[in-house]
Amino acid sequence: MTPEELLTTTRSVRKRLDLSRPVPRELIERAITLALQAPTGSNRQDWHWVVVTDADKRAKLAELYAKSYKAYRDLGPAPEERYPGDTDRAAAQHRVMNSADYLAEHMAEVPVLLVPAIHVPGGKLPEGNQAGLWGSILPAVWSYMLAARTLGLGTAWTSLHLVYEKEAAELLGIPDHVRQAALIPTAFYTGETFKPAKRQPLSEVLHYDQW
Repeated sequence: MTPEELLTTTRSVRKRLDLSRPVPRELIERAITLALQAPTGSNRQDWHWVVVTDADKRAKLAELYAKSYKAYRDLGPAPEERYPGDTDRAAAQHRVMNSADYLAEHMAEVPVLLVPAIHVPGGKLPEGNQAGLWGSILPAVWSYMLAARTLGLGTAWTSLHLVYEKEAAELLGIPDHVRQAALIPTAFYTGETFKPAKRQPLSEVLHYDQW
Protein backbone atom coordinates (compact mmCIF):
# COMPACT_ATOMS: atom_id res chain seq x y z
CA MET A 1 0.00 0.00 0.00
CA THR A 2 1.46 3.35 -1.02
CA PRO A 3 1.32 6.30 1.38
CA GLU A 4 -1.21 7.98 -0.90
CA GLU A 5 -3.44 4.91 -0.92
CA LEU A 6 -3.22 4.61 2.86
CA LEU A 7 -4.18 8.25 3.37
CA THR A 8 -7.07 8.17 0.90
CA THR A 9 -8.60 4.82 1.87
CA THR A 10 -8.49 4.91 5.67
CA ARG A 11 -12.22 5.21 6.22
CA SER A 12 -14.40 5.23 9.31
CA VAL A 13 -15.39 1.57 9.33
CA ARG A 14 -18.73 0.75 10.92
CA LYS A 15 -20.85 -1.83 9.08
CA ARG A 16 -17.77 -3.67 7.86
CA LEU A 17 -16.22 -4.33 11.25
CA ASP A 18 -15.86 -8.07 11.83
CA LEU A 19 -17.67 -8.51 15.13
CA SER A 20 -16.95 -12.24 15.36
CA ARG A 21 -13.16 -12.28 15.03
CA PRO A 22 -10.94 -11.55 18.05
CA VAL A 23 -8.11 -9.07 17.56
CA PRO A 24 -4.70 -10.26 18.80
CA ARG A 25 -3.25 -8.01 21.46
CA GLU A 26 0.03 -7.75 19.58
CA LEU A 27 -1.68 -6.00 16.65
CA ILE A 28 -3.18 -3.34 18.93
CA GLU A 29 0.16 -2.85 20.66
CA ARG A 30 1.93 -2.57 17.30
CA ALA A 31 -0.51 0.10 16.12
CA ILE A 32 -0.13 2.07 19.36
CA THR A 33 3.66 1.76 19.19
CA LEU A 34 3.57 3.35 15.75
CA ALA A 35 1.16 6.02 17.00
CA LEU A 36 3.66 7.02 19.68
CA GLN A 37 5.83 8.50 16.94
CA ALA A 38 3.28 11.28 16.40
CA PRO A 39 4.12 14.86 17.37
CA THR A 40 3.22 16.11 20.83
CA GLY A 41 3.62 19.56 22.40
CA SER A 42 7.12 20.10 23.86
CA ASN A 43 7.65 16.34 23.42
CA ARG A 44 5.76 15.82 26.69
CA GLN A 45 4.19 12.54 25.58
CA ASP A 46 1.45 12.88 28.19
CA TRP A 47 -0.80 10.42 26.40
CA HIS A 48 -2.31 7.20 27.72
CA TRP A 49 -4.14 4.42 25.90
CA VAL A 50 -6.87 2.35 27.53
CA VAL A 51 -7.58 -0.83 25.55
CA VAL A 52 -10.97 -2.24 26.49
CA THR A 53 -11.54 -5.91 25.62
CA ASP A 54 -13.49 -7.12 28.66
CA ALA A 55 -17.02 -7.94 27.47
CA ASP A 56 -18.81 -6.42 30.48
CA LYS A 57 -16.85 -3.18 30.27
CA ARG A 58 -17.38 -2.96 26.52
CA ALA A 59 -21.10 -3.39 27.07
CA LYS A 60 -21.24 -0.64 29.70
CA LEU A 61 -19.12 1.70 27.61
CA ALA A 62 -21.40 0.98 24.64
CA GLU A 63 -24.43 1.88 26.76
CA LEU A 64 -22.95 5.30 27.49
CA TYR A 65 -22.18 5.78 23.82
CA ALA A 66 -25.64 4.67 22.68
CA LYS A 67 -27.37 7.00 25.15
CA SER A 68 -25.34 9.96 23.95
CA TYR A 69 -25.75 8.96 20.30
CA LYS A 70 -29.54 8.81 20.59
CA ALA A 71 -29.69 12.32 22.02
CA TYR A 72 -27.37 13.58 19.28
CA ARG A 73 -29.37 11.78 16.57
CA ASP A 74 -32.70 13.10 17.80
CA LEU A 75 -31.52 16.71 17.93
CA GLY A 76 -29.73 16.84 14.60
CA PRO A 77 -31.37 18.35 11.48
CA ALA A 78 -32.38 16.09 8.60
CA PRO A 79 -29.81 15.85 5.77
CA GLU A 80 -32.18 17.73 3.47
CA GLU A 81 -32.25 20.59 5.97
CA ARG A 82 -28.50 20.55 6.44
CA TYR A 83 -27.77 20.53 2.70
CA PRO A 84 -30.75 22.22 0.99
CA GLY A 85 -30.70 21.78 -2.75
CA ASP A 86 -27.71 19.39 -2.66
CA THR A 87 -29.31 15.98 -3.18
CA ASP A 88 -25.99 14.16 -3.58
CA ARG A 89 -24.64 15.41 -0.28
CA ALA A 90 -27.95 14.76 1.48
CA ALA A 91 -27.96 11.19 0.17
CA ALA A 92 -24.38 10.70 1.37
CA GLN A 93 -25.36 12.00 4.81
CA HIS A 94 -28.23 9.51 4.96
CA ARG A 95 -25.72 6.71 4.32
CA VAL A 96 -23.47 8.02 7.07
CA MET A 97 -26.38 8.19 9.50
CA ASN A 98 -27.44 4.65 8.66
CA SER A 99 -23.88 3.47 9.22
CA ALA A 100 -23.65 5.38 12.51
CA ASP A 101 -26.95 3.86 13.65
CA TYR A 102 -25.49 0.41 13.04
CA LEU A 103 -22.34 1.16 15.03
CA ALA A 104 -24.35 2.49 17.97
CA GLU A 105 -26.43 -0.69 17.99
CA HIS A 106 -23.40 -2.99 17.81
CA MET A 107 -20.69 -1.09 19.70
CA ALA A 108 -20.68 -3.66 22.52
CA GLU A 109 -19.84 -6.40 20.02
CA VAL A 110 -16.73 -4.68 18.68
CA PRO A 111 -13.80 -6.73 20.05
CA VAL A 112 -11.61 -3.74 20.97
CA LEU A 113 -12.65 -0.29 22.17
CA LEU A 114 -9.67 2.04 22.46
CA VAL A 115 -9.86 5.14 24.65
CA PRO A 116 -6.95 7.53 24.03
CA ALA A 117 -6.44 10.01 26.84
CA ILE A 118 -4.06 12.72 27.98
CA HIS A 119 -2.70 13.95 31.30
CA VAL A 120 -4.18 17.32 32.28
CA PRO A 121 -2.78 18.89 35.48
CA GLY A 122 -5.58 18.89 38.03
CA GLY A 123 -7.92 17.35 35.46
CA LYS A 124 -9.33 20.77 34.60
CA LEU A 125 -9.33 21.70 30.94
CA PRO A 126 -7.66 25.05 30.24
CA GLU A 127 -9.86 28.05 29.51
CA GLY A 128 -9.69 29.60 26.08
CA ASN A 129 -7.66 28.02 23.30
CA GLN A 130 -7.12 24.30 23.87
CA ALA A 131 -5.36 23.58 20.57
CA GLY A 132 -2.06 22.80 22.28
CA LEU A 133 -3.64 20.23 24.58
CA TRP A 134 -5.63 18.29 22.01
CA GLY A 135 -2.90 18.76 19.42
CA SER A 136 -0.74 16.60 21.68
CA ILE A 137 -3.03 13.55 21.46
CA LEU A 138 -5.26 13.73 18.36
CA PRO A 139 -2.42 13.37 15.80
CA ALA A 140 -1.41 10.17 17.60
CA VAL A 141 -4.97 8.87 17.47
CA TRP A 142 -5.05 9.38 13.70
CA SER A 143 -1.66 7.69 13.43
CA TYR A 144 -3.14 4.74 15.33
CA MET A 145 -5.99 4.53 12.84
CA LEU A 146 -3.58 4.64 9.90
CA ALA A 147 -1.37 2.00 11.50
CA ALA A 148 -4.39 -0.19 12.19
CA ARG A 149 -5.34 0.02 8.50
CA THR A 150 -1.92 -1.31 7.48
CA LEU A 151 -2.42 -4.22 9.90
CA GLY A 152 -5.78 -5.21 8.43
CA LEU A 153 -7.86 -3.51 11.10
CA GLY A 154 -10.76 -1.13 10.68
CA THR A 155 -11.48 1.79 12.99
CA ALA A 156 -13.95 4.64 13.40
CA TRP A 157 -13.45 7.97 15.11
CA THR A 158 -16.11 8.58 17.76
CA SER A 159 -16.31 10.90 20.73
CA LEU A 160 -19.98 10.99 21.77
CA HIS A 161 -19.32 8.93 24.89
CA LEU A 162 -17.51 11.99 26.28
CA VAL A 163 -20.89 13.40 27.28
CA TYR A 164 -20.54 10.76 29.99
CA GLU A 165 -16.78 11.04 30.41
CA LYS A 166 -16.97 10.88 34.20
CA GLU A 167 -19.00 7.66 34.12
CA ALA A 168 -16.59 6.15 31.59
CA ALA A 169 -13.64 7.15 33.77
CA GLU A 170 -15.20 5.44 36.77
CA LEU A 171 -15.87 2.32 34.72
CA LEU A 172 -12.28 2.15 33.46
CA GLY A 173 -10.50 3.42 36.56
CA ILE A 174 -9.14 6.48 34.76
CA PRO A 175 -7.78 9.00 37.32
CA ASP A 176 -9.15 12.52 37.60
CA HIS A 177 -6.04 14.14 36.11
CA VAL A 178 -6.44 12.21 32.83
CA ARG A 179 -8.98 13.35 30.22
CA GLN A 180 -10.34 11.18 27.46
CA ALA A 181 -10.03 12.29 23.84
CA ALA A 182 -12.04 9.77 21.81
CA LEU A 183 -13.41 6.25 21.58
CA ILE A 184 -12.02 4.20 18.70
CA PRO A 185 -13.81 0.90 17.95
CA THR A 186 -11.28 -1.48 16.38
CA ALA A 187 -11.76 -4.80 14.61
CA PHE A 188 -10.73 -6.70 11.52
CA TYR A 189 -12.66 -5.41 8.52
CA THR A 190 -14.46 -7.29 5.79
CA GLY A 191 -13.78 -6.76 2.09
CA GLU A 192 -11.06 -4.80 0.33
CA THR A 193 -13.05 -2.19 -1.55
CA PHE A 194 -12.10 0.94 0.39
CA LYS A 195 -11.70 3.91 -1.90
CA PRO A 196 -11.25 7.68 -1.65
CA ALA A 197 -14.34 9.48 -0.38
CA LYS A 198 -16.02 12.28 -2.26
CA ARG A 199 -14.91 15.55 -0.68
CA GLN A 200 -15.50 19.25 -1.26
CA PRO A 201 -13.49 20.62 -4.19
CA LEU A 202 -10.15 22.12 -3.22
CA SER A 203 -11.26 25.40 -4.77
CA GLU A 204 -14.00 25.76 -2.13
CA VAL A 205 -11.76 25.35 0.89
CA LEU A 206 -8.32 26.68 -0.12
CA HIS A 207 -7.21 30.21 0.77
CA TYR A 208 -3.86 31.88 0.02
CA ASP A 209 -2.65 34.74 2.22
CA GLN A 210 -6.20 35.79 3.17
CA TRP A 211 -9.74 34.43 3.26
